[in-house]
Amino acid sequence: MESKRIVRSALVATLYIVLCLIFQPISFGPIQVRIAEAFTVLPFLDAAYIPGLYIGVLLANMIGGLGAWDIWFGSFLTLISAFLTWKMPNKFLAPIPPIIINSFGVSAYVAPLYGFPYIASVLWIAIGETIATYAIGLPILLLFEKNIYKKR
Repeated sequence: MESKRIVRSALVATLYIVLCLIFQPISFGPIQVRIAEAFTVLPFLDAAYIPGLYIGVLLANMIGGLGAWDIWFGSFLTLISAFLTWKMPNKFLAPIPPIIINSFGVSAYVAPLYGFPYIASVLWIAIGETIATYAIGLPILLLFEKNIYKKR
């Protein structure tokens, strides 16, 4: 991987952690809008973002307080959704993998940890993911596409 791509990936990992720290009250739990999830659409532009997202989520989840399930399983879910985002045929569909995978996967351990109904957790996390990926992430993707990648 060329050095520019490594730096971009590392920057995404760092920003992911910083945003989770700044917005910690809304970044963890059964009702969340994890602003840092905006970056989960970037693998659509370049697979080099996949390791950065994985590392960013892994480290953010270590400080998030939800324990081993969130650290390992949550990070693995991000790895899967990032790979699927990279394979999406259309930039407007790029947010779909993180929305679906995180809504169902993260809820599988967050709901019991908080004693929150699973379906309610799925819906709240889906809403949060949709806000993060479509309202924030897609404009970032479009900005990157226009200024850094000059269309895919």
